[in-house]
Amino acid sequence: MLLTWLYVPGDRPERFAKAVASGADAVILDLEDAVVPGRKAYARSAVAEFLAVPSPVPVQVRVSEEVELDLAAVAGLPGLGGLRLPKVESAGFVAAVAARVDVPLHPLIESAVGLENAFAIASASAVASLGLGEADLRSDLGVTDDEGLLWARGRVVVAARAAGLPPPAMAVYTDLADTDGLVASCARGRRLGFLGRAAIHPRQLPAIVAGFRPSPAEVDRATALLAAVAGAARQDSGTVVLPDGRFADRAMVAAAQRTVDLAARYR
Repeated sequence: MLLTWLYVPGDRPERFAKAVASGADAVILDLEDAVVPGRKAYARSAVAEFLAVPSPVPVQVRVSEEVELDLAAVAGLPGLGGLRLPKVESAGFVAAVAARVDVPLHPLIESAVGLENAFAIASASAVASLGLGEADLRSDLGVTDDEGLLWARGRVVVAARAAGLPPPAMAVYTDLADTDGLVASCARGRRLGFLGRAAIHPRQLPAIVAGFRPSPAEVDRATALLAAVAGAARQDSGTVVLPDGRFADRAMVAAAQRTVDLAARYR
């Protein structure tokens, strides 16, 4: 269970090892938006050199629009833990990438077309998670207010769940100075069904954990539910009858277990 992913520009190799040691659950070496077109070749070379050996935390690569060149540079390297696929609009594209590399794939939905095909994309071969690229989606939809993304966020949460994937992580929070706003945004995202968030700087990592870490009251309720379930009678439907007469289904039990696990990992 991961909460934090740290983006690092692919043309800044001096930051790669620091990112791995930052405390992030995973690192994303970016060959897309963070690298200007004139430095793409250098970024590929730097990323490939770093991925020549495994890292202590998962390291993913976000490919660029030059996906064939990116795949040729990083496919099969020991340190490659996954690929972020930006601007995905079809399951066919994901399948084509899966045929080239044997690593988990993490498509990003960033357009109206991609959003309409979210479940098919989430269900494609080798997909390990689904994400939302909100900056490009805002532009595509002409949305100027955060409320305009609520349906899109819910759509991605539902698509991920329907495909049997973990809850999606939130998009990056671009205001580095607004720590309180980041914590509040993460807490709201958790209420909407998201789990974890990508960061653009190590200083954002503690705020993301704070926003997604369950409160003591939530942990107490989850622990009490699991304890009650352990001694309760289970119905054929999978519903658990608690000693006080209340019912708890599989989804409630799974959510309680996730709460306890999350609290234990991020004390």
